[in-house]
Amino acid sequence: MIIRHARFGLGDVVRHRLFPFRGVVVDVDPEFANTEEWYQSIPEDIRPSRDQPFYHLLAENEESYYGAYVSEGNLIPDAENGPVSHPQVPEAFEGFDGERYTLRAGPESAH
Repeated sequence: MIIRHARFGLGDVVRHRLFPFRGVVVDVDPEFANTEEWYQSIPEDIRPSRDQPFYHLLAENEESYYGAYVSEGNLIPDAENGPVSHPQVPEAFEGFDGERYTLRAGPESAH
């Protein structure tokens, strides 16, 4: 069994190495866990290896907000460029401390 350590954690702000978008990490898969159709839709010359962490992001570019699924090798830290404006960020996070977002406490922690 291979033990993988994700480079990024929940609340980290990242940007894509190749494409003009950034986002905040909301979930991590230790290796590829999307559909084969999705994987095959990536052009072969830039298709990432499946055996690395993949991140679910609340992503944004200059035109829109959306969810993105990105391999670790295609992400770089981007907190120095400030918070993410995605409208769903407040649902998952309390706030941005200049380095990362703080997870919002779930209902079970209110007891």
